Amino acid sequence: MKALEGVRILDMTHVQSGPTCTQILAWFGADVIKVERPGVGDATRGQLRDIPDVDSLYFTMLNHNKRSITLNPKSETGGKIFTKLIEECDIMVENFAPGALDRMGFSWQRIQEINPRMIYASVKGFGPGPYVDCKVYENVAQCTGGSASTTGMLDGPPLVTGSQIGDSGAGIHLVAGILAALYQRTHSGRGQRVECAMQDAVLNLCRVKLRDQQRLAHGPLKEYPQYPNQEFGEAVPRAGNASGGGQPGWIVKCKGWEKDPDAYSYIVAQAASFEGLARTIGHEDWLQDPEWNTPEARLGKLDKMFEEIEKWTMTKTKFEVLEILNPLNVPCGPILSMKELAEEPSLRKTGTVVEVDHPERGKYLTVGNPIKLSDSPSDVERSPLMGEHTEEILRDVVGLSDQEINDAREEGAI
Repeated sequence: MKALEGVRILDMTHVQSGPTCTQILAWFGADVIKVERPGVGDATRGQLRDIPDVDSLYFTMLNHNKRSITLNPKSETGGKIFTKLIEECDIMVENFAPGALDRMGFSWQRIQEINPRMIYASVKGFGPGPYVDCKVYENVAQCTGGSASTTGMLDGPPLVTGSQIGDSGAGIHLVAGILAALYQRTHSGRGQRVECAMQDAVLNLCRVKLRDQQRLAHGPLKEYPQYPNQEFGEAVPRAGNASGGGQPGWIVKCKGWEKDPDAYSYIVAQAASFEGLARTIGHEDWLQDPEWNTPEARLGKLDKMFEEIEKWTMTKTKFEVLEILNPLNVPCGPILSMKELAEEPSLRKTGTVVEVDHPERGKYLTVGNPIKLSDSPSDVERSPLMGEHTEEILRDVVGLSDQEINDAREEGAI
């Protein structure tokens, strides 16, 4: 049995943040009914297409295990169908601009009247405040949530990260809220609103930087590469590839870096394993030298230390670096490219990378459920074609007859 088997979700989401949330719930076994505009569908079906007239990878990789119905809730019949879907579902998820569902005639108050047990979950750009009505995209969320200001090299501009911490990050946070509300409903019998702002999700993922902002008021941040040779300003600075965990870390070149942009490794010069690291790179002399043999002594010359480490790593491949340093308990890891991750057998074995067959696209790779449950399978099924399950859902969930379905289609409701 799957963990959320028997739970039905009305998926009013589009693009990335909302679909990330509902896809995880679908992987856990919920029946996710994705509502799309007739003739239009989710905008990402057509965005960044690599094959003409075929659903894009942007769409297919965010909408696995779902059923698709095309529906216009603004029409008279469409509104009645939508009302019935609210009655029959446990959870509604949406990531429209503020007030969009209200304008359709389905405010939170109206939804509660239709189904008091309904959990109504939303991703928004911002919570209540001066930015509440502002439109948000991934990189905007990263910038307004604190990530960009603390990302980048020491003397460079703010940078956004390739990880989708705004969109997908908010979607994953919303999953936690939905599951909490679903559990509480087993005791209260009532649904509730669940909201997650993208700015809030990014800030939560940047909590260690908010920690450092408060520490900065009491003195310099000694684990940052600015210390002790540069001045700190009033806000947490960018710190390049520094570890940020209280132990010096940096990205260093490995053998082949001249031609391979990912021939690098990350190495943490942890105090507990420094002796093995120093001996391995040919600097046994550091162990008896008071200028090097304590963490405090090394703080002022971390750049020099990593230059010496890099001289050694440039004679080894990034995988050889891992093989040599890992047994010495030196925290390190190769910089893995997307190509290497796509081809990694262990990720295929665990279901983290999955090959899926699509009736129009053919076979493609996608990321499977990263959350593993010991007693609940989590299979990855292909994304639905637009409106593929419309008649099935109208018969089985809404209870319409064939004639009623035909009438709804003629009206343009589906």
